[in-house]
Amino acid sequence: MSIESTIITKSTTPQSRSAQKLETRRRILAAARRVFAREGILATSTAAVAAEAGVSHGSVFAHFGTQEGLIAAVIEDFGEALSLHLHESTERGAGTREVLKSHLDAIRESEGFYARLAVETPLLPSEARLSLVLIQSDIAFHLSPAIEADAKAGSVKAMPLPLLFNTWVGLLHYYLANRELFAPDASLLESRGEELLDHFMSLISTGGKR
Repeated sequence: MSIESTIITKSTTPQSRSAQKLETRRRILAAARRVFAREGILATSTAAVAAEAGVSHGSVFAHFGTQEGLIAAVIEDFGEALSLHLHESTERGAGTREVLKSHLDAIRESEGFYARLAVETPLLPSEARLSLVLIQSDIAFHLSPAIEADAKAGSVKAMPLPLLFNTWVGLLHYYLANRELFAPDASLLESRGEELLDHFMSLISTGGKR
């Protein structure tokens, strides 16, 4: 074996191969999110995702097994980023409005994908729907301490958290699902996000200040 071959062999360590796999997985997930946003989740083929990511078609299946597995993984990956964003707010002891603002900010980074998700959820495979349910549960978990603190302080109305949370999500999803109507050729959350937040807070506020 030549010196050059020895160097190449030694450089391809299990750690480097593992890092390469993680990077390929990351590229596929990011590419899938972009194509899902453009074409729709169910309308996107694994071949289109592979082409967007610049990897072989087989790489998609090697990392995710099936198209359904890929969809669920993209939703889960999005949920992890969203959860981290919300966690930073709750760690600061943020109030209800600030936590909801963090929710909007996190979604804004992948607005096109999330809008598709809001529309297509009932049609998605069960594994993907479960991933979305877990995301919504995590959002409610992070929102709960802020709501409880604000209700105790008398700045928001005391009401069942599921009702409050579902009202917020319903409002947000309706506008995202119809974003071509409310914000044609623009980001809905950039142009209407504060308006939606103001409206929702007016519904739950007692008029007091935290």
